[in-house]
Amino acid sequence: MTTAPPSPRVLPHPTRDEIRLDSVLHALSDPVRLRIVSELADAEAALSCSRFDLPVTKSTTTHHFRVLRESGVIQQVYEGTAKMNGLRREDLDALFPGLLDALLVAARRQAARDAHA
Repeated sequence: MTTAPPSPRVLPHPTRDEIRLDSVLHALSDPVRLRIVSELADAEAALSCSRFDLPVTKSTTTHHFRVLRESGVIQQVYEGTAKMNGLRREDLDALFPGLLDALLVAARRQAARDAHA
C-alpha cells in the first residue's frame, strides 16, 4: 500500500481582482507592517518570517503577516517548514500605479526624520 504524499500547505490569497485599495491602505497603516513591506521591497528574493527582527511577539508578528497576505500586499508560500514572503509588487503596481513607491519613499523620509529627532 502506498500513501499519497502530504499535500502542500497552501495559504489563501486574494486574486489581483480582489485586492482593494482600502485593505491595502489599512495593511500599510501600521508601522510594523510598513517595515515588513519596506524590507521586502529592498530584498532581491522572498524572505522567511524568521528573517525579520520585529519589536513584537511571535503571535503579533504572525498577525501582521496575515493582515499583509489577506490584503494582497504580500504572497506567502511554504518552502519546507519555512514560510516565505514576497511583495506582490506587480499586482499592486498594476492596480495602483505609483502607490507602493510613494508610500515607501514617505516611510523612509519619516524614518530619517525620526532618527534625527
